[in-house]
Amino acid sequence: MKRREIEMFGLGTLINVVAIIAAGIVGKLFGRLLNERCQQTLNQACGICVLFLGIAGAMEGMLKVEGTTVISGGTMLIVGSLALGALFGEILNLEDKIERFGEWLKQKTGNAKEKSFVEGFVTASLTVSIGAMAIVGAIEDGIMGDISILVTKSILDFIIIIVMTCSMGKGCAFSAIPVAILQGSVTVLARVIKPVMTEAALANLSLVGSILIFCVGVNLVWGKKIRVANLLPAIVVAVGMAFVG
Repeated sequence: MKRREIEMFGLGTLINVVAIIAAGIVGKLFGRLLNERCQQTLNQACGICVLFLGIAGAMEGMLKVEGTTVISGGTMLIVGSLALGALFGEILNLEDKIERFGEWLKQKTGNAKEKSFVEGFVTASLTVSIGAMAIVGAIEDGIMGDISILVTKSILDFIIIIVMTCSMGKGCAFSAIPVAILQGSVTVLARVIKPVMTEAALANLSLVGSILIFCVGVNLVWGKKIRVANLLPAIVVAVGMAFVG
């Protein structure tokens, strides 16, 4: 690894973490100026934005143009990944574990009186941790010291976390923790992961990840309807399906 690559190693994730924390601080300051009605509307607006982020990513993975015809695909991938992922997720009960970690953070950080802390932490964590940008960006950071993808993600996360914090409180800022753990781990393991993450595997990850982001948006707009964390194994299943057949 070249000297410049060593110096840059992990910088993308560090920038992403700092951006999320900064956004949490800014969002908390602005959130104090908003009444409950404004916060509720802002929360729904944020949910709509997350819905369309998910839809855009899913459509990019499902639709392609051949000549003058739009062809859809990936249906079996989605059904298989989500079905198996939901089964594994419910067995592991990931949602409960993440919420318990959120409760632990709530107590340890002196935010026991903040009612929406856990909801904000879980929702924001799922929004900024799921997706191809996190994985691909971390791999590029680890292998080549290229932080461009993670810098772009940091800008997007900064805006998203500001809006979420305004409506759901400071728990959103603590989504920096799972981002640091996930992207940091992928960066460290990049040399092992990169050969496995073929173009097909990345495409599957992006498609199923976008659908999970859509599910996060559903919960933001209509209240908690889907245990999104229990669907997270679907991403692993989707990557595995790239090597089947």
